[in-house]
Amino acid sequence: MSEITKDCNGNVLSDGDSVQLNKDLKLKGSSTTYKIGTVFKNIKLTSDTEAIECRDGKTTLVLKTMFLKKR
Repeated sequence: MSEITKDCNGNVLSDGDSVQLNKDLKLKGSSTTYKIGTVFKNIKLTSDTEAIECRDGKTTLVLKTMFLKKR
């Protein structure tokens, strides 16, 4: 794999890592807001090196890596 996914601090992310939000994010199309410090476990990498997939309950989210730091 030649493309490497990195968090906001430059740490390499891989499948199964835990990440933490470094900014409050409003969920598009909903009134839900994820606060700074929210932890998402067991992430999945996507074909886009700037984004990852994670789950919050039954909801699957795609988050930009610029708003995440490795935990």
